This record gives sequence, structure tokens and C-alpha cells, in this order.
Amino acid sequence: MIEKAIGFPGKPRERPRDPRFSSGPCKKYPGWEIAHLNTDYLGRSHRAKNPKQRLTSAIERSHQLLNLPDDWRLGIVPASDTGAFEMAMWSMLGERPVDALVWESFSADWAKDLGTLGLPKLNVYRADYGDLPNLSLLNPDHDIVFVYNGTTSGVRVANLNWIASDRTGLVLCDATSAAYAMPIDFSRLDVATWSWQKVLGSEGAHGMLALGPRAVERLECYTPPRPLPKIFRLTKDQKLIEGIFTGATINTPSMLALEDLHAALDWAERIGGLEALWQRTSDNFACIDQWVQQTGWVDWLANDPANASPTAMCLRIVDSDFVGLSVELQQQGIDQIIGWLEQENCALDIGNYRSAPPGFRLWGGATVETTDLAALTPWLDWAFAAYQHHARGN
Repeated sequence: MIEKAIGFPGKPRERPRDPRFSSGPCKKYPGWEIAHLNTDYLGRSHRAKNPKQRLTSAIERSHQLLNLPDDWRLGIVPASDTGAFEMAMWSMLGERPVDALVWESFSADWAKDLGTLGLPKLNVYRADYGDLPNLSLLNPDHDIVFVYNGTTSGVRVANLNWIASDRTGLVLCDATSAAYAMPIDFSRLDVATWSWQKVLGSEGAHGMLALGPRAVERLECYTPPRPLPKIFRLTKDQKLIEGIFTGATINTPSMLALEDLHAALDWAERIGGLEALWQRTSDNFACIDQWVQQTGWVDWLANDPANASPTAMCLRIVDSDFVGLSVELQQQGIDQIIGWLEQENCALDIGNYRSAPPGFRLWGGATVETTDLAALTPWLDWAFAAYQHHARGN
């Protein structure tokens, strides 16, 4: 079956130089080589003077590159973005009602976990894949939990103007596919989390936890009515554990992954810093958006183009024959197309998330080259034509 379609004529002449378009772990920055990483501190204690300085430096450099406010604290914590966000929810929530926004799988996970925390009240505002919930329903006196960029739905909030500047509740933001890729107004947030493996393309397993002054105040004034595992504890004797934000990590970090982060930060600084990362991401989105506008069989999963993610670029097939199929047959068709592209070494790991509607997901973060995305689009056209040819029994 696949062999027959691979023989379908009209293959494009040019392939992407790098076919890696995974949405996590994401592609390394252009020119990355493992030989470039500093290995001086492998096999050393992360609490020794020089290794700890490397951890402190990674925090300071990340803080500066992201342009976090001066009075925000930033720390390295276990378990990637998931660990960082769970830590924030478990440690801070329960003082007042919580409004949770759900429009894709990870935000649904956060809402599910919130339901186990014994909150005084939990309001969950949902939207289907492709849409955002009604943001006007949020109460500024409640704590708010949301993801900035829906990695599994390709839908992001276009800005944070819907968050009240005079709010009394805290705003917890999972920013893992947004940090470094798009402007973020941190004055509207109190907590932000992300991982190394997304926009900077570094190794996974480590999370970043950023706290504004109001979040620190909550931590020091509020004791949650639940026991906290060791890796979730941010305070001792109702005082913030400052060491977490100066390089004294809660558990043992990978010093090799740390050096990979330093290499990515070096690259980001070389190309022009935060605005250069934004521009590369924007250029990648513009490349795919131009193709989508010119192509009849595909469209964004996001129903409002203003909310389409420039990093997790989720696409759906809108061809009438394809749309008329069952979801199971649609997914089989997607898998077939993806399999052909992988065999041609044109695109790796571009399938939709397991709980998302059938479609494609292309990573457009700053480490991806726009020229590779431009070279991919003719192959997508070719693979869909091959699928149609096969589906008609030719």
C-alpha cells in the first residue's frame, strides 16, 4: 500500500535540509553539535562551587533573555514544565475560587488536577479544539489558570488584555510553547512556567518556574490545606526558599542538559536575542500561513486566524471527501500521509496529538529554519495527492 503511493509521480525536487518538525522535544538550533557542549562539570556535584555557578548563570541568562521584570524570581525545578506548573498549583491555590480555561489536552489535565485539590470553588470554562473559551467570564477576584499557547490545538491567546490589571487573584500561566517565541506581558501574570525543550530546543526533564511579587506574597502568607511532596515545596517556615532561585535545585539536575541550555542561550544571544527569536518564529508562521491561504485542501485548526499558534502550527484537511470520512478513517489517512513523508525523509513527527482531531502539527519555533518549512509544503501537497490517488483505488 505505502510502496504503491511512494511511486506516485511528481515528487518535488528539493527536500528540507532538516526534516525534524517535532513539537517536543524540538529541533536543536542551527549549527548545534554535541561536541560544542562544555563537559567540564560532568561527574561533579551540582552543589559544588563551579557547577552551582553554572546553574545560577543559566537562571540569570534566561531571566535576562526573556526580559522578565527585575522583581520576578526564576528557578530551575524538576519534571519539565509539567513539574513546574503542578508545583505552582499545589503550593499556591486554595485561598479563593479558581477559574480554569480549557481548550486543549494540557489545560484539560490542569483542570482535572485542580479538581483534586479541595478548592473552595472551581469554575472550568471550556472550548472545543480550534476555539478559545469566553474570556469575559473570568472573575478578577478569582485565581486564574490557563495555557498561553495550546501546543496540542494550535490555538493561543493573542494578548493578555483580558486579564485585569487591578485583579486581586493570582494568574498562573503555562507558557511552555510561548516563552521566547512571542511577546508576553508579564505585568498581567503572577506565575509563568516553561521547559528547555521547546523554543530553545534544549533537552527535556527540567522546568523553569517564574514568580512575580504577588505569587511570592501568596506563598509566604498562605498555607495550602494539603501535604506537599518534597519536590513541590517552595517555602520553609513560611519563607520562600531563595536557594531554588539562585541555583540550589530541589533535586539533582543533569549537568549535560544544563550545558545544552547554555549553548542554546549562546546561540540566541548571537542572533540578536529575544526579538530575533520572535522574528524567526513569526517568519515560520508566515511561511506556512501563505501556503495555507493558497491551498484548498488544508486549513488551520484554529477557527480564528488571530489565535493561530505560530509555534505549534496545527492543520486540518478540509477536502470534502476527506471530511466526509469517519474520524477513524481520517486518522488512518493522516497516518498514511505522515508515513510517506517520513519514508521520503521530508518530515518527522508531524502527527496530531493523540487526543486532538486528525491533522498535522508542525513546530514553528525559533530553532526551525523557514527554508525547511518552505521546502516541506510541496511535499505535503504531493503526499495528499498520493493519498487521494490511493483512496480512489487508482
